[in-house]
Amino acid sequence: MTEKIYLDNAATTSLDSAVFEAMLPYLKDHFGNPSSIHAFGRKTKSAIENARKTIASLLNTSPGEIFFTSGGTEADNMAIVQSVKTHGVKHIISSPLEHHAVLHTLEHLAAQNKISLHLLSVNEFGDINLEELENQLSTNKNCMVSLMHGNNEIGNLLDLEKVGALCKEHNAVFHSDTVQTMGHYGFDLKTLNIDFLVGAAHKFHGPKGVGFIYINADKKIEPLLFGGSQERNMRGGTENLYGIIGMAKALELALNQREEHQKYITNLKTTFIEKLKAGIPDITFNGRSAEIENSLYTVLNVSFPANLENDMMLFNLDIEGIACSGGSACSSGTDVGSHVLSALKLNPGRVNVRFSFARTNTIDEINRAADIVIKCAKAS
Repeated sequence: MTEKIYLDNAATTSLDSAVFEAMLPYLKDHFGNPSSIHAFGRKTKSAIENARKTIASLLNTSPGEIFFTSGGTEADNMAIVQSVKTHGVKHIISSPLEHHAVLHTLEHLAAQNKISLHLLSVNEFGDINLEELENQLSTNKNCMVSLMHGNNEIGNLLDLEKVGALCKEHNAVFHSDTVQTMGHYGFDLKTLNIDFLVGAAHKFHGPKGVGFIYINADKKIEPLLFGGSQERNMRGGTENLYGIIGMAKALELALNQREEHQKYITNLKTTFIEKLKAGIPDITFNGRSAEIENSLYTVLNVSFPANLENDMMLFNLDIEGIACSGGSACSSGTDVGSHVLSALKLNPGRVNVRFSFARTNTIDEINRAADIVIKCAKAS
C-alpha cells in the first residue's frame, strides 16, 4: 500500500500531540459551563482566561483585546460587518485575492448599498498596487482597508507595517486576515498599526472550529452574535472550552519555536522547488510563492506545462498518495476555479497545484513527493 504524504497544510494541519494532551482534561473531567458560578464553572472560566492571557502575551497586547470565535470566517465577518455598523465605514478597499470570508462579505455589503467597494489592481505576480491604495485613501472618507497578510493560494506577503502606516495617516480602519500567517510569523500588536487581526487554530496545529479576533481597544464594535454575556458581551454562545485551551497551547508551541520551524520548513520547500525545476521542463510557479525570501514559507503554487490530460494531475497525485490542492480548500468539491489565480490572468491551459508544508513533514517525504510529481507530470 502506498504511504500517503500530506502536503495540504494550508487547508488544515494535524493536531499536535501536546495540544491534544492540553485539551484532554477539558474533554473528560473539567466540563463545567464557564458561565456557571459554582466550582465546576469557575474552573473552566479560569482556564479560558488563562488561554486568553497566553495568546495576548504572545502577540504583545492586552487580554481585553482578544475575543474567541468559531474560526477565521466568523472573525473576518465580525470585523467588517460591525465596523460598517459601528464606525460608519462607507468605503472599503480590498483586493481580488482575498479569502472568500472577506470577499463574499464585502460583496454582500456592496450589494445592499451599505458600502462602496474598491478592489485594488494586481499584477501577474499577485502584487497589490499600494500607490492605488494610497490614492483611494486620499480621495475617499470613512474608509476601511481589508487586506490579508499571507495569501493562502500563492503565498504572497503584505507589508503590514507599510499598509498600517498609510491607514493611520488617512485615519482609516485596518483589518487583516492573518489566518495563514498566524503561528508562522511574529506580531507585535503594541507597535503594529492595525485595528482587527484574526487567526484560526487549525492552521497552526490546533483544533478545528475555534479562532480569535484581536480588536484594538480604540475600535470597539457591537457583537455579531447575540445570545449571552460571554466574551464580555461581545460574542454570545457557550465557549468552545477545549478548543480555546488547545488554540492557546498550539500558538504557544508555534511561536516559541518559530525560528526553528521556519528554517526547517523553508528547507523542505527549497528542496521541493529545486527537484521540480530539475525534473520538469517549462515548470513555473504562481505568484511569489517560489521566491523564498518574499513569500509565505509554507506555500508553493506550481504551474505545470499545458497538455491534453492536465486536468487529471490532482487525481493522479491523489492515487499516488499525495494530498495537495488545486486552489483554496474552501472551494474544493466545486467546479469553480480559483478566483486568486483568475485575478493573475494566468495561461488557462496550464494546470496549477498548491503544495503546502508543515513541521510535521520530513525531508524523505519531500523527496519522494517530488519524484512522484515529476513522474505524474511526464505521464500526463
